[in-house]
Amino acid sequence: MKKSIVKFASVEFDKIDPSVTLPAKFDRLLKSYNLRNLVDGKIVALKMHLGRELGYTTIHPLFVKILIKNIKEAGGEVFITDLLLPHLKDFGGITARDRYSEEMLGAPIYPVAGVYDKYYYSKKVNFKSLKEIQVAGHIHDAEVMIDFSHFKGHGVSSYGGAIKNIAMGCVTSKTRQSIHALHSGGSGIVWDGNLCDHCNKCIEECRYKANSFDDENKYTVSVHDCTYCQHCIEICPNNALSLESKNYLDFQEGLAIATEEVLKTFLFEKVFYINVLMNITLMCDCWGMSTPSLVPDIGILSSYDIVAIEKASLDMIKSDTVLPNSLPMGKILVKGNHLFEKVWGKDPYKQIEAVAKKGLGNIEYEIEEIV
Repeated sequence: MKKSIVKFASVEFDKIDPSVTLPAKFDRLLKSYNLRNLVDGKIVALKMHLGRELGYTTIHPLFVKILIKNIKEAGGEVFITDLLLPHLKDFGGITARDRYSEEMLGAPIYPVAGVYDKYYYSKKVNFKSLKEIQVAGHIHDAEVMIDFSHFKGHGVSSYGGAIKNIAMGCVTSKTRQSIHALHSGGSGIVWDGNLCDHCNKCIEECRYKANSFDDENKYTVSVHDCTYCQHCIEICPNNALSLESKNYLDFQEGLAIATEEVLKTFLFEKVFYINVLMNITLMCDCWGMSTPSLVPDIGILSSYDIVAIEKASLDMIKSDTVLPNSLPMGKILVKGNHLFEKVWGKDPYKQIEAVAKKGLGNIEYEIEEIV
């Protein structure tokens, strides 16, 4: 099979001049494609993760503006989309719309499945407890999708990039919950009352109000509301919470299934992927907080092949260790072949393999660097 092309704009520069900085290279990267063939006269969904609460490491608005400008110049009608639900209250009233706005970026921002998460198209699947993928309506109705992803770590899937941006970001909250539930193996979250001091951090951290202490001060979880995101587990200072089963491979398969169902709504050549390897942090932006970068900034990659760009992104993170202060105090690296595996104990390449097995892309690639 012929290798897929992944274009790369590096953060490296050889002189003090604006033309060799990453934003200028990103503009040249976009102009190296015939974007008119991709977007001219089409409705373009620009799928991003807009962040929330105290997070500050999502994609910088400057790069979003450069991308939108190029889409419009190529004749596309573009809108930005992500999960934007009124019940997700942000810290101190700071919301995603304060970070990104139509006035700032030049494109409207729509909730991916409507204001109340009820606008979707149902796709039947059959993998263990996962029986339905609810593809978000504004994604399904678009003619072109640009998957603009911030590449970073993730506690359940080891990393989050183009695949996760689609699988978890182009579906409803109910589908995200169903995919996360695969990771629990049906066992759920286990509470050790002997270790718990009832500090309530787990309760305060849960965005979906899925947990509580009952009248007997025992920790309980609402299966209906819990997404198994593990925020409560990670935030517990006493390690009183854990998952009884860590079926992360089932979770990776769930991501692959959701990705496949979303991509079925587009022609192969009408989906374009951009991964931003900047501010590569320990955790996903969905946590609503940011931590220092694990590794130095690398640059921006693009491709028409989701498997190739994800593989190239992982391969570019060559570090054997992390930058100072990028891990919580006391957290140590474990054995693994990739840095994300050393951080989270899970092989990140399994996610790519699951998607490749569905014929959604080519694991063989070659890099074409933009200078």
